[in-house]
Amino acid sequence: MKHLLLAFLAGAVAACGFQPWNLWPLTLAAFAALLWLIGEAPRLRSALARGWWFGVGHFTLGLNWIATAFTYQAAMPAWLGWIAVVLLSLYLAIYPAVAAGIAWKYGRRHPLALVLWFAAAWIVTEWLRATLFTGFAWNPEGVALLDAAGLAGLARYVGTYGLSAVAMLAAGALLLAARRRWRSAAGLGVPLVAAALLLWPAAANEPAGSQPRLRIVQPNVGQQDRWRPGVPEAVLRRLGALSRAGMNEPRLLLWPESAIGEPLEDQRQHPAYQAEAAWARETVTQLLAPGDLLLAGGVTVRSADGRRATGATNSIFAIAGDGRLLARYDKAHLVPYGEYLPMRPLLSAVGLSRLAPGDLDFDPGPGPRTFDLPIVGRAGFQLCYEIIFSGEVVDRANRPDFLFNPSADSWFGAWGPPQHLAQARLRALEEGLPVLRSTPTGISAVIDADGRVAASIPMHRAAFLDARLPPPHPPTPFARYGNILPMLFALVLAAAAIAVGRKSR
Repeated sequence: MKHLLLAFLAGAVAACGFQPWNLWPLTLAAFAALLWLIGEAPRLRSALARGWWFGVGHFTLGLNWIATAFTYQAAMPAWLGWIAVVLLSLYLAIYPAVAAGIAWKYGRRHPLALVLWFAAAWIVTEWLRATLFTGFAWNPEGVALLDAAGLAGLARYVGTYGLSAVAMLAAGALLLAARRRWRSAAGLGVPLVAAALLLWPAAANEPAGSQPRLRIVQPNVGQQDRWRPGVPEAVLRRLGALSRAGMNEPRLLLWPESAIGEPLEDQRQHPAYQAEAAWARETVTQLLAPGDLLLAGGVTVRSADGRRATGATNSIFAIAGDGRLLARYDKAHLVPYGEYLPMRPLLSAVGLSRLAPGDLDFDPGPGPRTFDLPIVGRAGFQLCYEIIFSGEVVDRANRPDFLFNPSADSWFGAWGPPQHLAQARLRALEEGLPVLRSTPTGISAVIDADGRVAASIPMHRAAFLDARLPPPHPPTPFARYGNILPMLFALVLAAAAIAVGRKSR
């Protein structure tokens, strides 16, 4: 029992390396403690239990922001949010448990082999966590290394899941050094230090003057107010006022997810519905200058028969200054219980509902696409939650010049928005592409192609941010090959673990 409590506490400490605390050395120390606990386990069952309790502590603290989302709806009690956090953590903890079990099973006879097996297994289990049952990729361990000197630059070569393994190797080096296994510690630590020095981030370059001008608008309207009578109209007026203030030349305007409350497109053929959509488009057009390009979140009402609303899409619209709809991107990776209710007949019968208002479930779009637009050229879109999925954010056959990631982070308390921003930074670093974020309440930001925040609007402030669009980098190795690279890294680590194990025998 003592070891399980230690594992639980170590998991909670490891979560302190994520935003908003960003105490990444604690994450490494906590994983070093977990590796020690695994190595000391007398049986496979004990190793699995220690990994699982570590995961429970880790996810319960790191995902506490999910409970906040339940306070913005009336269909279910707010305390249910904490039950949801714990239940989700009990499930997610399976993945650290599996990694712990693999490390103990194959590496327990040699501490270095244990570390190598754990790092290899962590890549695979973290990828599985992001994939199975629609996936939940939030807070991969690699994101804790974003500000850890040059180590984050390894994401260009081994991706997020490979960077998570680097965190495990660094933790293993700490453990081996603490146990005075100097050669093994040096075998892990020296390559990591060398990589950090080689990839030490250079000074940020200002975007070239020829790059397009952009304005990110943050209206500062919280989720508790978003759907009150008259608020959507007031939000639109505020967005328009912030968009027009002090700018006379054509520019790219970026508004948050769900910025436009009324459907801009409606597949129902009734004249009243068509008139409402036309009115919404005209209202938005009046807020734009003739040469502007607006990228904004909105919805489309879908109809299978042209009469009844049978679904909707959570979308990003590209709207020209003259009112033309130039492009529409439909969110592909939807949030269970947020944008649709799984097993709706069963769960609705027991009183459960979506967290977001409305009776219609959203329909998924086709996935990453690149749109050729005026002013900015090739644009890629990832709507809110989608940006957290490593290797799934870009159309590799038609690489964009930047990614636009509007979001509605006002649901997620004090921890969710900075964690979301950190994961968007990691996508920029992996892909070598700038990422632009616009949110209702923050944190809105311009992220350059090295994953650095070039400019931002803090939380809970109504403001706009003027900047130049940062240029993209040439495709990184990860941008070319995706998650094949971290899987190859896992094979290399496993092969090294096997070699160490054989040598020790």
